[in-house]
Amino acid sequence: MNSHESLGYLVSHLNIELQNELDLHLKRYQLDIKLWPVLFALWQEEGISQTELSKRCDVANYTMTRLLDQLQVQGLITRHQEADNRRAFQIFLTDEAKALEQDLICEAERVNEKFLSNLSDEEQQQFVLLLNKINRLA
Repeated sequence: MNSHESLGYLVSHLNIELQNELDLHLKRYQLDIKLWPVLFALWQEEGISQTELSKRCDVANYTMTRLLDQLQVQGLITRHQEADNRRAFQIFLTDEAKALEQDLICEAERVNEKFLSNLSDEEQQQFVLLLNKINRLA
């Protein structure tokens, strides 16, 4: 088997290229690719705990702490102590982070369009469907 037949290689290569391209777009907003999953998850549902956010972003809790520290310094999130658990915090977006959502989603869509541009509309839909099926999300 060569690299052009290896699912792992092809998916890994595509992931690296997608992340590098999106990272370039995010740099215009003084953000980097490591923060993208956190913001994206919070745009979908804010007020969740750091532990839940770590699970959704598939990162260790200590890594999430560093990412949240960075987002807090940049004025994009706030932490609110949970009433029933003084060690747990709910994470909320600031107005500034909410205002960035549409622009950053557009940036991500541009990156997706760039990478999918060689495929027809039907192929693009099929590709996403197949990725979801492989990832057991369908």
